[in-house]
Amino acid sequence: MNTRAMKILVSVRSVQEALWVVEGGADFIDLKEPGQGALGGLPVETIAEIVAALRQHGSRLPISATIGDVPMHELARIMDCVEAVGACGVDYVKVGIERSVGVRAVLEALAASRHAIVPVFIADHGLDMADVAHACALGFPGVMADTADKLAGSLFDAMAMDELRRFVSLVKGEGAMVGLAGALRAVHQPQLAALAPDFAGFRTAVCDGDRSSTIAPQRLRELTATMHGERPQIHRVDQPAVPA
Repeated sequence: MNTRAMKILVSVRSVQEALWVVEGGADFIDLKEPGQGALGGLPVETIAEIVAALRQHGSRLPISATIGDVPMHELARIMDCVEAVGACGVDYVKVGIERSVGVRAVLEALAASRHAIVPVFIADHGLDMADVAHACALGFPGVMADTADKLAGSLFDAMAMDELRRFVSLVKGEGAMVGLAGALRAVHQPQLAALAPDFAGFRTAVCDGDRSSTIAPQRLRELTATMHGERPQIHRVDQPAVPA
């Protein structure tokens, strides 16, 4: 099954992890602090450092960064965080969208920002498709679905395939990129291939431990190869290295 059309987004928290992601075959680099929640934000100094290191390295992969988990009723704080993160030179600023009465006002304020915003709809309790449709009508470059509670299972545990298919179709129908994330792993390749989002986001799947641990380069290479429909390169550890 060829899933090469679906791009792979990997979340990182440091310069070293970002460089591993470049070398590991991912298509998007996402900056976040996984120890601070589903969309935990890194300090703006760290975001700027990673962006500068990637560009100095010669990478032209798109870079997104989260603003942190900010409640919908704190609109002024949301916009301040968007401005601070966007000023670091990222290509996209990701903002978590919770299911609440204040969603429309937040979406409209975000749409008026000078930065390219990707609303990330939190899907733990399902999605309000009317809010998703409203976001699509506002002209965002991309829209995502993700989960907040990574210990409760994957996005596919939180939402039925029919709901996810409707979400993907709705966003694509408006000409925006559509992304899926939420404790995704290589075993979810068949479901992702069936839905055909523009990109899928990963963190836990490329770490040796939980999502707060460090990325393991070999896991990363194996995941990107698998998700791209290629044969993973297996590096045997029981053979001595060939002297240079």
